[in-house]
Amino acid sequence: LYIIVSNPVDIMTYVFTKISGLPENQIIGSGTILDSARLRCGLSEHFKVAQRNIHAYVFGEHGDTSFIPWSAARIAGVNVDDYYEMMPGFEKLDKDAMLTYVQKSGGKIIANKGATFYAVTRGVCKLCSILMAASESVSTVSSMMHGEYGIEDVCLSTLALVGPKGVHGKVPMKLTDEEVEKLKASAEALKS
Repeated sequence: LYIIVSNPVDIMTYVFTKISGLPENQIIGSGTILDSARLRCGLSEHFKVAQRNIHAYVFGEHGDTSFIPWSAARIAGVNVDDYYEMMPGFEKLDKDAMLTYVQKSGGKIIANKGATFYAVTRGVCKLCSILMAASESVSTVSSMMHGEYGIEDVCLSTLALVGPKGVHGKVPMKLTDEEVEKLKASAEALKS
């Protein structure tokens, strides 16, 4: 199994998949694993709830065209938009600001510390633990698309089932039409 971490991670994953001769399931890009962790951290701080109770992900490229499929973002099983009704007293979440926070966090850290190696290392360690576990786990890793959401021949992050034998398959999370268009735009940006 090979984990691709170097940026541009989606392009590197694609190239390695094409030239290595290895089975695709054995090539895993770190993708938006770190972006998704930053998103859960930001949501945890906003809603004052533990990250383990938050299920939200960043899809697309690890970069400027990534996006958050808010239709599937959950806090303790409740959609983020419905959480306000059930738990009044929270300031309304600025979704655009949250995406900006996720996308720009790495740059801020690099500007202040010179690198983001600690967070990336933690993400890779998590991925390694998934690969060594007895069962599979769902994660936002970069892997080859084969028609999912109408996207072909590009590596980007969606939900994937990952385990000891690598990527077992994609988890077909239901997206809105707008979210599918954002994912396709991300795929086109990577292709170009």
